[in-house]
Amino acid sequence: MNFRILALLVFLLAAPGIQAADGTSAACLNCHDGSKTLQATGEDGKKRELKPVHKSALARSTHTYLECNDCHKDVVDNQTPHKKTGVAPPDCVSCHQNLWEQLKKDGRDASRPDVKLVLDQAEAYKRSVHSKPNTDEPDKANATCAGCHNAHAFRRIPKEGPERTAWRLGVPAACGTCHDTQLEDYQGSVHGAKIAKGDAKAAICADCHNPHGVDRMSQPSAKLHTTQACIGCHQERGKSYTDTYHGQVTALGYTNTAQCFSCHDNHAVKKLDDPTSKIHLNNRLETCQKCHKQATAGFVSFQPHATSHDFERYPQVWLATKFMAGLLLGTFAFFWVHLLMWLYREIQDRRHGKRAPHVDVSSLGLPPGKAVHRFNAWWRLGHLLFAVSLMLLTLTGMTLMYAGSEWAPVVVRALGGPKVAGLIHRVSAIVFSAIFVIHLVYIVVYLVRNWRTFRIFGPDSLIPNLQDLKDVVAMFKWFVGRGPRPIFDRWTYWEKFDYWAPFWGVTIVGVSGFMMWFPEATAKVLPGWVFNVATIAHGEEAFLAAVFLFTVHFFNNHFRPDKFPFDPVMFTGSMPIEHFAREHGVQYRRLVENGELHKHLVDAPSRPMTLASHALGFFLIGCGLVLLVLIGKGFLRSMGA
Repeated sequence: MNFRILALLVFLLAAPGIQAADGTSAACLNCHDGSKTLQATGEDGKKRELKPVHKSALARSTHTYLECNDCHKDVVDNQTPHKKTGVAPPDCVSCHQNLWEQLKKDGRDASRPDVKLVLDQAEAYKRSVHSKPNTDEPDKANATCAGCHNAHAFRRIPKEGPERTAWRLGVPAACGTCHDTQLEDYQGSVHGAKIAKGDAKAAICADCHNPHGVDRMSQPSAKLHTTQACIGCHQERGKSYTDTYHGQVTALGYTNTAQCFSCHDNHAVKKLDDPTSKIHLNNRLETCQKCHKQATAGFVSFQPHATSHDFERYPQVWLATKFMAGLLLGTFAFFWVHLLMWLYREIQDRRHGKRAPHVDVSSLGLPPGKAVHRFNAWWRLGHLLFAVSLMLLTLTGMTLMYAGSEWAPVVVRALGGPKVAGLIHRVSAIVFSAIFVIHLVYIVVYLVRNWRTFRIFGPDSLIPNLQDLKDVVAMFKWFVGRGPRPIFDRWTYWEKFDYWAPFWGVTIVGVSGFMMWFPEATAKVLPGWVFNVATIAHGEEAFLAAVFLFTVHFFNNHFRPDKFPFDPVMFTGSMPIEHFAREHGVQYRRLVENGELHKHLVDAPSRPMTLASHALGFFLIGCGLVLLVLIGKGFLRSMGA
């Protein structure tokens, strides 16, 4: 062939617009490499400039192994303008879906988790706000893959190194091409200022918003995701936030309360001392009033991030925490030691054939089927309502207190959500408090009627006296085998403690609960740090009451060997004479000597009454033990165990 003809053919084949339609990257890049400005006509008939495809970027990209027509299947020639086949334009999802199906068919899917990851991200995108029709152009999505990713230069970003730093620094500006208002706010924030200085560790859009599953911030899922992102970076602040009511509800998976951005703003996050910050002292009340419409100046001193280990900044919180910790440790140290020593002595006595002193009542000539009356119907009803309301308070309160536990979200969903749980908690609190107040009124009326004969430190009084101290000493002597098992009067020292403990507990829990229930009214007369103290006192005292009742109280009245598995006296109101004589021997002897025992005798409870009492008692004990397990798991998790 003539050399000139051969050279002409080579030139013609290589010339743009007239070479063979092979669709290879080399051929396409003759025009699309950026050496000339190219335009295309969109579906709306308007011209738009095409972005160049840089050879060097394409060579380094994840897609470098693909030819152009692997994606652009709708283009069939290299003429200008291109002829189209009618095939759909490039679709990232379909391409990766086909690749994944082929990998599965070849049995190589396990070796390419990156392809599956893309499909998972695509599924998230389909549910996101980006996939929804654009308001101005309903036939188009708000954003597509190519809108955020340059398909010709796309490559997986390494976890570390200069390339990742450059990517992070460029994300805000990339998102800002669509979200210009948000970008302006972000650039004026503490995060944006750090990015502007080249600090790639500062929060960027992709940290707070799920890059592929981004949704409107009005959606609960988006709020929860953003809050978790804040906590992920600001861990100490996040921990203090989750200790508040706001954080506890959020941890349960609900958003009907304040999240981080509710107070700090979404994109315009600024420092506390910035006069334009929403949390600046001059602006804080207005921020609180977005949720608490009637909030007053007292709200301003509330510390949502107070910690118990910083006395200089939060002295009230430090003192309240240390006081409650001392109260818990002191109470449990004494009564758990008391419990274990009692159990040990009972076991040892049984091993050696020793039983509780038996009192022969046959010589009294009492009619058969009689029992000693201990509690009337009103006392028993009050005890039942007290127990039920306390268990409901424990369930709803501890679910909130240990919101981070695996069981808490399950419980709150079963209850109907935090609003319903809160309603149950408050109704139970009203019942609990009402019983307490009614009891106080009853006591006052009783004392007024019997003031001439009532002995404050007498055997029928629940007021602690010197004999109780002697009984404690005698009991510990018996525990260590240095004395006989003591006998008691009408009320034992542990029964008196059970009686008086609620006076302290109801006062602390009730007052603190009332303050948190009506924050606007409280803040009108008290500073905001009172809410921090009230939260600590309310939760810790409730923890003390619940754990004490479900361990010490249950043992003293039901689980100790001579009572196990259940003592029905508080449900039936009476107890067999033999039991009464053994457990309250001092009162028994006094009544016998005075000839007054018959005044306290009643018919033994019927079989249906006994069965019903046992059924109800076992049910309540079972509920208490379940609550104890949940509290234990929540406590251990909160301690990092």
